[in-house]
This record gives sequence, C-alpha cells and structure tokens, in this order.
Amino acid sequence: MGHGHNHHGHGHAHPKVEGKNLIISILLNILITASQVVGGLISGSLALLSDALHNFSDVLSLIVSYIANVLSKKKASTTKTFGYKRAEIIAAFVNSATLIIVAIILIKEAIERFISPEEVESNLVIWLSLLGILANGFSVFLIKKDSKKNMNMKSAYLHLLTDMLASVAVLTGGLLMKFYEIYWVDPLLTLIIAIYLIYMGFDLLKDSTRVLMLFTPNTIQVQHIVQTITNLESVKNVHHVHIWQLNEDEVHLEAHIDFTLDIRLSEFDKILSQIEEELYHKHGITHLNIQPEFGKCDSKHVIVQD
Repeated sequence: MGHGHNHHGHGHAHPKVEGKNLIISILLNILITASQVVGGLISGSLALLSDALHNFSDVLSLIVSYIANVLSKKKASTTKTFGYKRAEIIAAFVNSATLIIVAIILIKEAIERFISPEEVESNLVIWLSLLGILANGFSVFLIKKDSKKNMNMKSAYLHLLTDMLASVAVLTGGLLMKFYEIYWVDPLLTLIIAIYLIYMGFDLLKDSTRVLMLFTPNTIQVQHIVQTITNLESVKNVHHVHIWQLNEDEVHLEAHIDFTLDIRLSEFDKILSQIEEELYHKHGITHLNIQPEFGKCDSKHVIVQD
C-alpha cells in the first residue's frame, strides 16, 4: 500500500498560536464577570446579569481553547499516532455549543422579564457596560489575528466579539433607561444578544461537527478527484475512496487504484508521486494512502464504501 505525505503543504499550514493572548483574555473576562454579577444584583439589570453569564461562559471557553492550544503542540506517540491534532476542533465544537446553550438560557430569562418588568439602576449598568466594552475590545484586538488560523481561536474570538457587542447593547439600554425610563429595553436587548449568539455559533458548530464526523470537506468534490486520478495513463479505475479532514491543516485521502498493467513497485512510486502532486495542487489533499490493484476481484464501480 502506497502512502504519501505532501511536503509542499508546509507553507500552506497554519502557524501555531501563542497562548499568551488567551491568558490575558481569560484574566480580563474573570474581572468583567465578577464586576457584572455584583453590579447586576445591585442594579437589578437582567441585561447586565445576562452579559455576566455570557462572560462566565467565555471564561470557561477561553480556558478550553487554551488547553486545546497547548495539547495541539504535543507530538504523536505510539499510543496517540495522530497526537492531539483534533484538540482544537473539539474545543471549537464545545465553545460553539456553549454559545447556543447560553443563548437559549438568555431567551428564557428575557421572556420572563418581559412578563414581569422591573426598574433598573441605570448608572451602574452604564459604568459596568463601559468596563465590558473596554476589556472585551482589548481582548478582541489580541485574538483577532489568531482567529484566522484555526476554528479553536475563531470560537474564542466569537465569544469575545459577542461579549463586546453585548456590552455595547447593555450600554445603549442603560442610557435609554437613565434618560427616558424605558425599562422594557433591558429584556429586549437580552433577546437580541441571544439571537445573535445563536447566529454566530451555529456555523462554527456545523463546521467543527463536519470535521469530527469525518465528512468530506465542503471544498472537495469526490468525483473530481476520481477523474483527476483516472486521467493518468496507467490508471484503469479508482474506487473505495475516503476523504476526511484531520484538522484545519491536513486533508487525508485513501483509495484503491486499479492499474491497466501489472507494474513494478518502482513504477508505482513514480505514479504515486504524480498523484500526490496533482491532488495537492488541484484539490488541497495533503496525505495519501493508496492501495494499488491489478486484476483483483472486487467491486470497481463502488466509488465510496464503508
């Protein structure tokens, strides 16, 4: 069985993320959460307590992201042959799921407050929301560059970004309550924050689930890959194809290839290198595992099979 690693992929791979920015963001979110819980209880602001709950979920999510970031740098071993390459995908899945869970809790709280509105101490809400905007804004600035590197950092970035936007919404509500005594805006803003969390979290949850379930990446068409390989002169048939994404840097392919002639092993190595080049440059496949066949009695018409 031929196995190929495409070494051209090194320039394509995402650089590793430094954990220092995550630690700073964790500490800032702990400060914000504690302040908002105390302030929310004193002021009676549901929006502030909702924001505090969201910030607390962010603290947990950022810790998960940091641990995953550390684990992803560990080397493979005989008991963990892929190392911890999926740690950051799992973190992204957990973090996006918590975004949606928190949003559902916020919707429930907002509906209850709509039914039974309460007066809110707006001054405290305004000052604490300003603290949230500044601290979360700084965290967003720290994480933004890293968020483009992988799903894990993107999930952390989304948590922080939605926190900052939530604080802006809370500030708006505090000002409306202070100057116009419009107290129903508090649960309304909570509801808007919750809907936005679901909107932001769903796509990331879907993407991380696809990777964990070993689905073929959206950017890859199996039939196109089969056609690319079949176009080679010595290839008769391609079947039993599996394509999956190990993490955001590696896309693996395994397949059976039926050859037109009973070729030598040295000839197969040359063809394997050619296939490797074609699939990397045309389809972004970084790892190949090819089973060569000649005259073997199995189903040549089954492209995909368990």
